[in-house]
Amino acid sequence: MSSPTEDQPIIAEDLILLDADLGESKAVVIERLAGVLATAGRATDTDALRDAALAREAQSATGLPGGIAIPHCRSEAVTSASLGFARLNPKVDFGAPDGPADLVFLIAAPAGAGSAHMKLLSSLARALVKPEFVTSLRNASSAAEIVTLVDGVINPAPKPVAAVPAAATVSTAKHSAAATPADASSAPKHIVAVTACPTGIAHTYMAADSLVAAGERAGVTVHVETQGSSGSTPLDPSIIAGAEAVIFATDVGVKGRERFAGKPVISSGVKRAINEPDVMLTEALRAALNPDAARVGGTAVAAGSHDSGGELGWGTRIRQILLTGVSYMIPFVAAGGLLIALGFLLGGYEIKDVAADIVLDNSLTSLPDGGLAAYLGAVLFQIGALSFGFLVPALAGYISYAIADRPGLAPGFTAGAVAVLVGAGFIGGLVGGLIAGFVALWISKWKIPAVLRGLMPVVIIPLFATLIVGAIMFLLLGKPLAAITSGLTDWLNGLSGSSVIILGIILGLMMCFDLGGPVNKAAYAFATAGLSVTDTASLRIMAAVMAAGMVPPLAMALASTVRSRLFTEAERENGKAAWFLGAAFISEGAIPFAAADPFRVIPSMMAGGAVTGAMIMAFNVTLSAPHGGIFVFFAIGNILWFIVSLAVGTIVSAFLVVSAKQFIKGKNAPSDAELDPALATV
Repeated sequence: MSSPTEDQPIIAEDLILLDADLGESKAVVIERLAGVLATAGRATDTDALRDAALAREAQSATGLPGGIAIPHCRSEAVTSASLGFARLNPKVDFGAPDGPADLVFLIAAPAGAGSAHMKLLSSLARALVKPEFVTSLRNASSAAEIVTLVDGVINPAPKPVAAVPAAATVSTAKHSAAATPADASSAPKHIVAVTACPTGIAHTYMAADSLVAAGERAGVTVHVETQGSSGSTPLDPSIIAGAEAVIFATDVGVKGRERFAGKPVISSGVKRAINEPDVMLTEALRAALNPDAARVGGTAVAAGSHDSGGELGWGTRIRQILLTGVSYMIPFVAAGGLLIALGFLLGGYEIKDVAADIVLDNSLTSLPDGGLAAYLGAVLFQIGALSFGFLVPALAGYISYAIADRPGLAPGFTAGAVAVLVGAGFIGGLVGGLIAGFVALWISKWKIPAVLRGLMPVVIIPLFATLIVGAIMFLLLGKPLAAITSGLTDWLNGLSGSSVIILGIILGLMMCFDLGGPVNKAAYAFATAGLSVTDTASLRIMAAVMAAGMVPPLAMALASTVRSRLFTEAERENGKAAWFLGAAFISEGAIPFAAADPFRVIPSMMAGGAVTGAMIMAFNVTLSAPHGGIFVFFAIGNILWFIVSLAVGTIVSAFLVVSAKQFIKGKNAPSDAELDPALATV
């Protein structure tokens, strides 16, 4: 067995099997190829390599159209990035939509493979979407010919510099200085896309090239950001700003998703972009013309706002970490809060004191006093309360996850649970999640024997990080954080008169500032984290936040209805949808208006939100549900003043935005032809 070195070529003749019968299942084929790599000195353990490849296979099948399969993995057992290749006879099913595969590449990368190796492996993956390369593999008569073919695509000869065509391009390098915002406005219409898969070796790049090829066939420019293992260069903000729509073809979370906020979006797993790129491109083009199409939530943030080296500043990183926790927390809040509100609707507010006993001591055949309504109310309340109980642990867990990935989940959730136990609440969850994440990240950098590395993410990191953060929370920080939380609660309950109105104004301004962005989420998290049916102050804060958040879409719907000539045809269509979005407390319904004309729209919305927030506080309106808008009317106290406050704020914002558009010429003001298509021919 040869001794592996970093200088070994990725593929060699001893890693190739031609016209081989390797069995009837993909598991057997993978095992045989893993054995070939181990025999050649490319892996230390056949079983470990096989298991890693099969684990990746379990996430999604690696069979591709055209009789190709690319099982792949990272593994501690791999000593040098390598390709095992088999041309099968008979073919074996790897889960491709069009049948079994006869060409199989086992792509094996070391756990810590460098970017150079990853780029070579991704080059092979990209070549597999080219029919001429695949045909050459089938026609090759020897292992040496296969090596030459593969080496030709992963180490291509330099080509003379030529003009870049206006067709689709994959963004794998910095855009030239010519790609400036000024040029973007005159550029042809285009689509942007992000591709990513769990290992970031093969599917990421094949999906990118498939979308590019589909764009070339359709005559549409497609810019793709590949978030893979060989590195990723973010798309230029001007390219994103001018895109008609975005395609997310990913099996993992999109990094920097907020950059695409407001864009019509088509989302799928990464394999669909390989199998159906033309269909996805068509769907994206249709979404660009549909005002009711799904859109990326949040508020756009430029990717290029930091240094070109790609390192985020600590302020930006901490903000993203906290927003990750809040984003994952919100579903628990929404589901739990709405179920609690429905429990109140059926069982009355007194159900909170007896729900647990009713659920445990009664059933559909043994109803409590109050009958079926009381029993169902208790069940709904208890389910909601249990869901709501995950609020702080989920916040802390996913803050830790944002820092240390999956090994940070267990210590993060534990830190959140400790925060609840000691009474530190939301603040304790924030602090505990940060500590858990950074402790887990620190432990992940420990130098340990190779034999124990496989235990790091599932045993060593969670064990020691949980122990450390739990001890810190119990022994050092629990009581001080609980005291801060108690003091904040007492202060809020003690607010009255002008103080509580000022709080309403501040919350209203925050809710309307960035429509689902960091400031909006901070206000919403402040309201939901402290929401308690026994705390009147928290119910008033929740009412102010929800009502103010409903103002922007309702105001833009009203403005685009009463003064339609001030808005483009697309904005008028968006305005029709905004009536429902606003009524349902979906602030993002105003994003298309704010993105097109921020300097006149956003201040107008903030003014109306501030008025609504102040009135809600002044008239003691309460709300015990964290989401749903007017559709949770049964959870609103003083509902008449809720409606009046919402109406006044909506009218104020609509009046201000109409006045601004009428008398203040905006930088991006639409032309008369855009406002009224009939004028285009005048």
